[in-house]
Amino acid sequence: MKSNRWDDAYARRARDEKWLARSVYKLQEIDSRFKLMRRGSRVLDLGCYPGSWCQYALGKVGPGGDVVGIDLKRPTHLTSHRFRFIQADVMALEIQWLVREISLRDLVMSDLAPPTSGIRAADESRSLALAERAAEIGGALLKNGGQFLCKIFEGGDLNPFKAEVSSRFRQVRLFRPKATRKRSREVYLIGEEFRD
Repeated sequence: MKSNRWDDAYARRARDEKWLARSVYKLQEIDSRFKLMRRGSRVLDLGCYPGSWCQYALGKVGPGGDVVGIDLKRPTHLTSHRFRFIQADVMALEIQWLVREISLRDLVMSDLAPPTSGIRAADESRSLALAERAAEIGGALLKNGGQFLCKIFEGGDLNPFKAEVSSRFRQVRLFRPKATRKRSREVYLIGEEFRD
């Protein structure tokens, strides 16, 4: 029987603990370290499918908070009256419509990733475009003092992107969670305390 190369200890643990995906452990570690969410937070999750980040966020924000997820594909196993799903392509989304629709957020997070081609420069460029779009959405939707989190592939454009995002936050850091696969070039950018 052929083994599934994606079925690692984190994937098995996620199944055992009833999380919708192994990526929850990345968010859990980031949140534990940088304190992105608290009770009552209003969260926007860009690229929310299959839903583990929303699932985690709903538990953290509690009854007074809410979570909005945007993706092309609906998370099918996620139900809560505090969760709203918007089916959309974030690259084509009308940002001002979104501001009117869901109002300002305490946290905008993005685990958006492009379909990879194996061509490093192309993959980095697509990842950067998604990260820039997440930052643009964050700039429109974040409350003063809000937090921003997004995935980006390491490459030559990472430092200029970090510098650009830094102009809107008190502090910007890069972090690679333990649950990141060894061969992956992904890293997470955390923007702390948004300045409008």
